[in-house]
Amino acid sequence: MNLPAYATAEGLRLLLLDLAYAGPGAWQTSPEAAELMTYTMDKYAGLAHKYGTEPTNAAAAAFEVMRMRSTRVAEDPWAVVTHAVELTLIYESRAEGLLCSSGQARKTAGLEYHDAERFADRESEIADYHPAFHFFATMADPYAPAPKDTPDGEPTNAFFALDTVVEYFVDLGWPPASARLAMEYIAARLSRCGKPEIAYKSLLREGDGPGLLDIEQDAWIDVLRAVLGDSHPDFEGTTRSHGLLKQAAMGFPVTELFDDRGLVHIVEAAAPDFDTEPGESYV
Repeated sequence: MNLPAYATAEGLRLLLLDLAYAGPGAWQTSPEAAELMTYTMDKYAGLAHKYGTEPTNAAAAAFEVMRMRSTRVAEDPWAVVTHAVELTLIYESRAEGLLCSSGQARKTAGLEYHDAERFADRESEIADYHPAFHFFATMADPYAPAPKDTPDGEPTNAFFALDTVVEYFVDLGWPPASARLAMEYIAARLSRCGKPEIAYKSLLREGDGPGLLDIEQDAWIDVLRAVLGDSHPDFEGTTRSHGLLKQAAMGFPVTELFDDRGLVHIVEAAAPDFDTEPGESYV
């Protein structure tokens, strides 16, 4: 089978030069141009199949690059066309997977973006397989052996820290049920917010604490500062800025928490002034 003249590099160059200087409409009216595009579809059919598209798309990409002056003056015009067609097919395939334009797909070159997936494409729930929804708890095992360097041999995890602070409040005149309710309420919000300062603002804004504990708003603010830490500049870098929960989690025994006499006075003054437990009637 005899190949057409434009199948060679020089033959393609001559045809592209003829079409470029033949004036407007040459590509639409020239029989050789039509034959060239048919030849191009056959030539790049395998490449198009590789990237999941049609040969006509490959021919369209070839047509765009064949009209450029840089292709006509290149040492090997077919090499330029082949490279450009492959890049175009790569980015069109990429755009199809990312659900964006081929221009945007070119901008993502080198970035590790995965193709878009429909929820229905998998039988399992997204939370079961996507790493963004995986959470690995770092909380210490409450039943693990106590560390050797922990004061009094007590494990310093969140559960024991909470109990330590409850004991502290009870020793300063708080009813046990009130102290437990207050600490669990604050600890639950801290667990949800992640940071003491965010939990403090959230609890202060919500305003349910004073009603639950039957204490004044000023007393509730003092409790929050004592438990979550006081952000006042005067206490920066001191144990007061850490808050009782953090100190207890760091291993401070309840006896050492009484060293701050100012904090002791704050917690004592904030205690409910009755002996009934939350939920009981008070007369």
